[in-house]
Amino acid sequence: MSAVILALAAGAVIGLALGALGGGGSVLAVPALIYLLGFSPVGATTASLVIVTLTSVTALVAHARDGGVRWCTGLLFSAAGIGPAMLGGALSTRIPAAVLTAAFAVVAGVAALRILRSRPAGDGAVTVRPGRVAVAGGGLGAVTGVLGVGGGFLAVPALVSVLGLRMRNAVGTSLLVITVNSLAALATRAGTVERLDWAVVGPFVGAAILGAWDGKRLAAKISGHSLQRIFALVLLAVAAFMLIDAAL
Repeated sequence: MSAVILALAAGAVIGLALGALGGGGSVLAVPALIYLLGFSPVGATTASLVIVTLTSVTALVAHARDGGVRWCTGLLFSAAGIGPAMLGGALSTRIPAAVLTAAFAVVAGVAALRILRSRPAGDGAVTVRPGRVAVAGGGLGAVTGVLGVGGGFLAVPALVSVLGLRMRNAVGTSLLVITVNSLAALATRAGTVERLDWAVVGPFVGAAILGAWDGKRLAAKISGHSLQRIFALVLLAVAAFMLIDAAL
């Protein structure tokens, strides 16, 4: 029963992050599954992909209703990352866990610093170049494939800083990217990982979906610049935690 309560609490937080920030779900879900619920690293990574995929779809619908999703940009960005994500996933099995953890922390920290230093995007129309979308999407796919996460914590900074989307559009569009990347990563893991404990994963998913709706409402009440800072601070905290964990 205590595991279910922890799963519900953690799921609500992950859903809130995805709904409000458009990312950070896997970054928070993996440590929660390992340190709070006792999952193995492989099981936690796979469970987090399931949780984040289902929650992202729910949040994506909510953002799409408000016109906050740039579909063409998101689909091109996602398509460019599918192949690199699969190659990265195959490469990750050859890298020591401590190195992966440290790399994850460094990438999260760099992304956080970049988005903190970026200027808030204006309200005018944004011209998106397909070439830049493809390059950024391919790079994101490769990194997230190696790290085994959906990629929202990297997609949001890339969509804001590299492609120039407004924060609210970046949040909605990143949910599309997360869904596609997570499905691609899950496809490479089908039949090769231990069975998930659905008695824990189920409540986790349910709480995350409900939290995503609350996160969407929260995002509507907070300025895009404030969302950027909150997102970056969450990334910095996770990066510091994981660097300490890798060093121990």
